[in-house]
Amino acid sequence: MTFEELGLSPELLRALDRAEYRKPTPIQAQAIPPGLRGRDVMGTAQTGTGKTAAFTLPLLQRLDASAGDQPVLRALVLTPTRELAAQIHESVTSYGAELDLWHAVVFGGVGIQPQIKELRRGVDALIATPGRLLDLVERGAVSLDRIEFFVLDEADRMLDMGFLPDVRRVITKLPRKRQTFFFSATMPPEIRRLAKLLLRDPAEVAVAPVSVTADGVADQRVLFVDKANKRRLALEVLADASVERALLFSRTKHGANRIVRELERGGVVAAAIHGNKSQGARVRALDAFRAGELRVLVATDLAARGIDVDGVTHIINYDLPNVPETYVHRVGRTGRAGATGTAISFCDREERAYLADIERLIGRELERVDNHGFPASEAPPAKPAAPAPRTRRRRRSGAGRSRRGGRGGRHSASRQGG
Repeated sequence: MTFEELGLSPELLRALDRAEYRKPTPIQAQAIPPGLRGRDVMGTAQTGTGKTAAFTLPLLQRLDASAGDQPVLRALVLTPTRELAAQIHESVTSYGAELDLWHAVVFGGVGIQPQIKELRRGVDALIATPGRLLDLVERGAVSLDRIEFFVLDEADRMLDMGFLPDVRRVITKLPRKRQTFFFSATMPPEIRRLAKLLLRDPAEVAVAPVSVTADGVADQRVLFVDKANKRRLALEVLADASVERALLFSRTKHGANRIVRELERGGVVAAAIHGNKSQGARVRALDAFRAGELRVLVATDLAARGIDVDGVTHIINYDLPNVPETYVHRVGRTGRAGATGTAISFCDREERAYLADIERLIGRELERVDNHGFPASEAPPAKPAAPAPRTRRRRRSGAGRSRRGGRGGRHSASRQGG
């Protein structure tokens, strides 16, 4: 199937062609047609499946079809993290380059006054994180009473981060008559209840269940190591020239900072990205990583949820996650777009139960690597427990907008704010 066959407008097709997107991903092929017809859409898709385009393309086309002379806020995209909000805004800017639409992105951690100024000029679409959006609503800087299109992205991460009360507050301020796109990597009971509250007869689409790791991540290894030797092992792994661009995961913010210091003492330049970093520092680190100027980016899971970078050759789980589904999200950031990637996990004695949970979830045994320089002092388990049956269960961030142009000669621009 091609994008042309999905029913997208010539303007969107030209934007996709410029971005060199030739063929829709499975989630896009399933979600775009009902989205264009005005149906609610409930999508289950993990990161790296192309879900951002699956909702932004139909949203932009329907929004543009009914645009008036003056911008009126009619589309809202709610997402849990700053990085993901910036990524979605970048996609909207790219795909909507030839459309007569204004859009902006707002999130916390930066000054609110430039965002208020931008919103008061008028926008057709807004990408926002829950806390900052509610702050703006309470200040009278934005009204949600004319929203026609609502997107809730990464719903399960909203739950993980404790944002569901804020999400519900936002929902109470929306018109009952609207089109809703609801996306989540997993569907725990509380998320299913929220979906039932939000959606009317939705088209349900699903790809890549969370228990399945990405096809491009065929090489998944585990290295057993004592906790005290993880730093030395990381330096050994990173000394391999095949590790061209590595995303290294820490379970905590403090741990991410410590790992960066330890790597730099060993001669490896790295940067950390997590919630305690200033927005400017996070953007600089992510931009450098995207541009290939930074070989190693150390991240926590919450900060990494918004990272969408092509060309990541290696995922290094410095700390194994204590939630097995998180392993799938992590390793899904390599092996994208037809490329192959490698996931390397360090496992100390206290993390062996986490490893067993991960292997049960994904239904496979990670390759044991014994011939490294810092083997564990206590012999690792010979093999994991038997798998259980599976069950269903680019611009810098800131306020920005694309310029509304005349229908005869369209053009676009972007303005950055706090």
